[in-house]
Amino acid sequence: MSVQKQIVVSGGFDDIRSRHLRFLEEAAKFGELTVLLWPDETLQAQTGKAPKLPMAERLYFLNAVRYVSRVISLDASEDVNTLPHLDEFNPQVWVDEESGSNAARLAYCRERAIDYRLLPASQMAGFPEPPPMPSRPGRKKVVATGCYDWFHTGHIRFAEELCEYGNLYIIIGHDANIRLLKGEGHPLLSEIERRYVVGSIKYVKQALISSGEGWLDADPEIKRLKPDIYAVNEDGDKGGKREYCEKLGIEYLVLKRTPAPGLKRRSSTDLRGF
Repeated sequence: MSVQKQIVVSGGFDDIRSRHLRFLEEAAKFGELTVLLWPDETLQAQTGKAPKLPMAERLYFLNAVRYVSRVISLDASEDVNTLPHLDEFNPQVWVDEESGSNAARLAYCRERAIDYRLLPASQMAGFPEPPPMPSRPGRKKVVATGCYDWFHTGHIRFAEELCEYGNLYIIIGHDANIRLLKGEGHPLLSEIERRYVVGSIKYVKQALISSGEGWLDADPEIKRLKPDIYAVNEDGDKGGKREYCEKLGIEYLVLKRTPAPGLKRRSSTDLRGF
């Protein structure tokens, strides 16, 4: 059995969007990916502005990303252009975006025979559909639906809780239906991009795009999947979903919107600014 190379990336990863996830996905293709996460003080020093999200929240998000093997929280006193001295941490490749080419890191890597790789923007273009996550056979099927237009830690917590009930399938509302329900200007992100982001979370077995209309736009996908459970949060308990589940003999599960321990409750509206 071959041993995977240890790969490292380093950054603040503040308010993670699809471009961050594409970078992590491509970096992970070199081997087992470790993220060195900058603390709030370092992030502010490097960018000149306070982080949008605190380190604890950024850490929680990164630990939920399917492309990341582990996250190491750096101390504010550590140099972001060097590597911490930790047991069994000997990365062979350090990856940066080409636009963020770093002479200090290049010199550091050369001195230690570490391969310094730069990813061009062209390699991170597009939003490939994440394949289904592997899972144990015989588990129940759980479906959840929604827009997921500005993905945040509240969504991750919802998925984390639901995957305890079984294999989680999240069905993303298609663009035309989101506009129908929410009006012009919505969604902010395309259905392909939203599917990519949701499917990049390790608690999600598979992310799909709906093909129906209205509050029950996921009806064709639900009938195909034949889930045991249809889950919503308390804000999504509307649109005839409860009656729909009764008709089809699907268990209807309503969860409270509770953030992960120690984190602030988030909303897409607040984070995106409108």
